[in-house]
Amino acid sequence: MGRLKLDNIHKSFGSVEVIKGVSLDIPHGEFVVFVGPSGCGKSTLLRMIAGLEEITSGTVEIENKVVNNLPPVKRGIAMVFQSYALYPHMTVFENIAFPLRVEKLPQAEVEAKVKEASGILKLDDRLKHKPGQLSGGQRQRVAIGRAIVREPSVFLFDEPLSNLDAALRAEMRVELAKLHHDLDATMVYVTHDQVEAMTMADRIVVLDDGKIAQVGSPLELYHRPDNIFVAGFIGNPKMNFISVECIGATKDGMKVRFAEGSELELPVVPRKGMEGKKLTLGMRPEHTNLEERDVNLHITPNVIERLGIHTVVYATFDVGGDPVSCLLPGSAPLKIGESLAISLNAEDCHLFDPDGQAFRRTGELTEIDESLLTHE
Repeated sequence: MGRLKLDNIHKSFGSVEVIKGVSLDIPHGEFVVFVGPSGCGKSTLLRMIAGLEEITSGTVEIENKVVNNLPPVKRGIAMVFQSYALYPHMTVFENIAFPLRVEKLPQAEVEAKVKEASGILKLDDRLKHKPGQLSGGQRQRVAIGRAIVREPSVFLFDEPLSNLDAALRAEMRVELAKLHHDLDATMVYVTHDQVEAMTMADRIVVLDDGKIAQVGSPLELYHRPDNIFVAGFIGNPKMNFISVECIGATKDGMKVRFAEGSELELPVVPRKGMEGKKLTLGMRPEHTNLEERDVNLHITPNVIERLGIHTVVYATFDVGGDPVSCLLPGSAPLKIGESLAISLNAEDCHLFDPDGQAFRRTGELTEIDESLLTHE
């Protein structure tokens, strides 16, 4: 069974610590995606799992066995890299069969394993071709086939789709999701593209500066981000962040005031000492409306992108001047430079404290401590 466990993993290059105590338990059969901005440590973490980077401290377990001191070939893993790393002089068959040749398996077994992998990846009619005769997507499938024939406990993918064009990337996302289902395999996938993470993962691990910012299912991270970093990273277009003033708390949540004077009560668990402080309200572009809702705010569009079914508006608030983006109906009557009112519902908004940590929703607790409320 392909269980993978990381226990307090640290990695330093000289005096620079790049992985700062990562712990994670991945059960057999789960598709986990490491996501985060460039330099957050996601590829370094994957390479430590693979045995390509030395671990400064902590342990990596695969199938309940500590593998820190084992070479990659002994860890029961197979890795697919960003570059296809195919042998240009070999046929597709021989590229896929290469790790089996290294193990000196009998020819009949090699042929059976390659045939099985090529069938899964729809490469049967390409086995006699060489890499130069293949498309980018086909080359990536050959690289995946080379991993499949090893029958590893854990598959590791290091940004395998980043060299493909947009259409091929979308196609390969579907292929990888099907492959995961067909193989019932444990897969760890690294990407900087949150769309890939959202569409393929059972769980997403969001990394920030060598630490885990949050772990959860795609919808958990979308609807319940723990902090501003995760909220801003998950979602496309990204979440808007609006400076607001806390004006009090009730049994139903926290009251805030926008720069233009509008007030809104958010259904979050109240905290002491917030009244009068500057907080941050998070609002996703897709949760803005042109119809009147809980609160109306005035913006002036700077750029309008007509995408058919949707229109993306990039604007600034008329009061305060903060930037804002809105995802509106494709036929929305909009003009650059012409002010309009947008509205939002309190239940769609997120609230973050001065340290960037999210307020919990009231529905996450069975009761609220009355001492936290502001009594008028």
